[in-house]
Amino acid sequence: MDTMISVADRTLVSVDHLRKVYPKGSGEDLLVLDDVCLTLGKNEIVSFLGRSGCGKTTLLRILAGLMPATGGEVRIAGKGVVGPSPEVAMVFQSFALFPWLTVLQNVEIGLEAQGVGPAERHRRALAAIDLIGLDGYESAYPKELSGGMRQRVGIARAIVVQPTVLLMDEAFSALDVLTAETLRTDLLDLWIEGRLPISAIAVVTHNIEEAVLLSDRVLVFASNPGRVAAEIKIDLPHPRNRLDPAFRALVESLYATMTARPEGKASQGHFFGTGIAMLLPRVSPNMIAGLMEAVAAAPHDGHAGLPELAGDLHMEVDDLFPVAEVLQLLRFAELGEGDIKLTEPGRLFVGFEPDARKKLFGQHLLNYVPLAAHVRRVLDERPTHRAPASRFRDELEDHMSASFAEQTMRTATSWARFGEIFAYDEVSGIFSLDNPG
Repeated sequence: MDTMISVADRTLVSVDHLRKVYPKGSGEDLLVLDDVCLTLGKNEIVSFLGRSGCGKTTLLRILAGLMPATGGEVRIAGKGVVGPSPEVAMVFQSFALFPWLTVLQNVEIGLEAQGVGPAERHRRALAAIDLIGLDGYESAYPKELSGGMRQRVGIARAIVVQPTVLLMDEAFSALDVLTAETLRTDLLDLWIEGRLPISAIAVVTHNIEEAVLLSDRVLVFASNPGRVAAEIKIDLPHPRNRLDPAFRALVESLYATMTARPEGKASQGHFFGTGIAMLLPRVSPNMIAGLMEAVAAAPHDGHAGLPELAGDLHMEVDDLFPVAEVLQLLRFAELGEGDIKLTEPGRLFVGFEPDARKKLFGQHLLNYVPLAAHVRRVLDERPTHRAPASRFRDELEDHMSASFAEQTMRTATSWARFGEIFAYDEVSGIFSLDNPG
């Protein structure tokens, strides 16, 4: 009984069976989040880890009261969330500063909205600026600051209102590596020392090492629709060492979790949709060939761990996984347990000359990408061997948004040109079999 009471007392944020649906103009509504359940406790940092499109940012905006949930319940500090709450503050990826206001004025803006008087507002803003390491820049404007300094202003603006919960939406991803590392370390030091006026932090990230460095727990989100697929507890003491075997083991465990194939899914990977309505990512043939060459090269020799490969190539999850999953879709590689392994066709591709590569790629494209095969079949059947791209784009828009349809068409067209299975004239918007190379 005492344990139950202590757990309840520690819970600051509870999300029960949350659901979010975006209505679409045509076709079925888009289910973004489904049956999401989670908690965030006092003195805890929890990271939401997952690939683009899994609904992490949508969830954070619902927690912040910036958008409503379609179903389920969200409670913060025991109260249901209806609109923005003084219990919550958010740090955005894009800094979101007012360019016409000074650093001091930007930090004060939230206090002013809460009705705090000028003298108290000024005192608390100066204290937050000093705490976050910007003392001396109170009169500077955002255009005079580096990216890291601007994000420090964003953090100061969030913590000055003394929220119970701080939400961070990929707050370090727009910064260069060294600046991000410095700011992340400074923030963590303030948290460990108990100098931040907040009780819990929720972090949205696509950086696996960042999640392990910061968090007490990591919630891994699956996609289509977004949901919590796994929870991993991080018991390592601070400060954490990236080279520590226990740290590396946690990173590898998270890679394995994120590459686990959902039950009942075919080897098309994590792509949304089936048939011609499969959503294709923005991955170029050069990226596909480059990743195969990297996996084939020493020391990997055709079988690489994704954490090591990401480090070698200086790629993050959102960069590496889409390319790796395309290799799986095309049957040039297999993914699982945090590893990528070239198949026999993948090994052949790496050893081939350019013309043979194009031919093999084209064969796999027709066999495993339904949209490419559909376009080619229509062109083969028409006497003119020509068809407008709009004809296929309209078909896609019956299943996905116009922007995703455009992305999918561009990706399929790029792959088809490389594989020389059909051509596309940008000016006329016509697919044809004329000079497909």
